[in-house]
Amino acid sequence: MTRVAAIDCGTNSIRLLVADVPEDGAHTDLTRRMEVVRLGQGVDATGRLAPEAIERTRLALAGYTDAARDLGATAIRMAATSASRDAANRADFEQMVLSTLGRLPDVITGREEAELSFLGATASLDAAAVAHGAPPPRPPFLVVDIGGGSTEFVLGDDAGVRAARSVDIGCVRLTERHLHGDPPSAEEIRRAVDDVRAALAQVTAEVPVAEAGTLVGVAGSVTTVAAIALGLPAYDPVAIHGSRIPVATVREVSEDLLAATRERRAAMPVMHPGRVDVIGAGALILRVLMDEFGLAEVVVSEHDILDGIALRLARG
Repeated sequence: MTRVAAIDCGTNSIRLLVADVPEDGAHTDLTRRMEVVRLGQGVDATGRLAPEAIERTRLALAGYTDAARDLGATAIRMAATSASRDAANRADFEQMVLSTLGRLPDVITGREEAELSFLGATASLDAAAVAHGAPPPRPPFLVVDIGGGSTEFVLGDDAGVRAARSVDIGCVRLTERHLHGDPPSAEEIRRAVDDVRAALAQVTAEVPVAEAGTLVGVAGSVTTVAAIALGLPAYDPVAIHGSRIPVATVREVSEDLLAATRERRAAMPVMHPGRVDVIGAGALILRVLMDEFGLAEVVVSEHDILDGIALRLARG
């Protein structure tokens, strides 16, 4: 058994998992934490990380570093994704992490991001199906990780990854580009849909999505859509993990979120405060990709790149 700490620093949020990982089988969580720091604030327009965004990230990272050491993690890895890959002042961010965490972050490629998401998302799908009284999902799996700055698509099965592609559409990036109204206008939504469809054309050029037996959706946009679709009175990761949401329901939730004012979205009982401004774009990405790829349902996984980082760190 190896106790490890994994940190995932994305465009919208930074998350911590400290877990005990055996040589085989499921890992045991000691703590999971998430803070919305919006590291990618404005980076799509300016090409630079804002100093205040780096400072928000530093404060969260300092708390995570203390937690990992207090819990006795013997290894720690921080993976940084889309926002820091794209930034002209990436060195400022890396220096902040080095001084706070004691080591540089791994600014991973889109390909590695996709592979880690696949590993984390699929490791416990069979157990989740049993918990829901459902048959196990059918491989190959198309794992879709809708992040803040990018979305990863990876197709694979028990033998590993077959194909993957990362594209620059995410809930923060799409919101900043297009969805400015409260609620956004029909024209803003149309431009966002066009942006998503253009990105999906890049995906189908490299990933044979028609081979997928099951769509697996991960990360906060997907899990929030699932929580709304399930009518949960509060966010419940146990109920969400392994749930299956039909495309018709995804359409309904997406349309409602895009038609809602910020005030109404904020009042939803399952809504994390940091997702209020960007959930409409995240739901839109999920809806458009399901329609474009002809996918009847999404299996929702609460486990994602964060779990993949921990598993890879412990097992190599």
